[in-house]
Amino acid sequence: MPISLIPSFLIYCFVGAITPGPANLCCLGASLRYGRGPALRQWRGLFCGFFLDAMGAVALTWLLGAALNEYVGILSWVGAAYLLWMAWHILRPGGADPDHDPAAPSFLTGLLVNLTNVKVIIFCLAALSSYVLPYSRSLWALLAVGIFLPLTGPLCNLLWLFAGASMQSLFANYRREVDIAMALSLALCAISLVWPH
Repeated sequence: MPISLIPSFLIYCFVGAITPGPANLCCLGASLRYGRGPALRQWRGLFCGFFLDAMGAVALTWLLGAALNEYVGILSWVGAAYLLWMAWHILRPGGADPDHDPAAPSFLTGLLVNLTNVKVIIFCLAALSSYVLPYSRSLWALLAVGIFLPLTGPLCNLLWLFAGASMQSLFANYRREVDIAMALSLALCAISLVWPH
């Protein structure tokens, strides 16, 4: 990637990472409902899932290149189904005790969120195919960018997580309304993945 494209690449990474999406909404919802500790357990899974998505995108772009476009539609439907499942779990009544609530955030839920997060998959594929492949077919160049990408999204996830944790007591009296708003936000993310543009 030419040095002149680095500012554009960094802006792309920031905007893609900070905007609301499944992982950011999960961080916010988990920290509002369960607090910082359980949300951080989920965040570790989100980070690992993002890293696996980025490395998968590196492998796919290096091996397949442009042939990937036909599979994005299938990934969109899988991701949308998982987002709707998460929205349903947010709406279900559950305790705020992460040790006794089976729907409490965990490493596994965070991992699954990002492994099925089409926003992250497309984000990684677009970054590699737009900022690396036109200038280099080197596996090392793809790996360098692929290793950088997991530092963008998960760091922004932490901002959403800490914002939710700091507002937890403020929203304690409006938990049901917050759950409904979070579930509707996830449902809108799901619809936007599969709705024709």
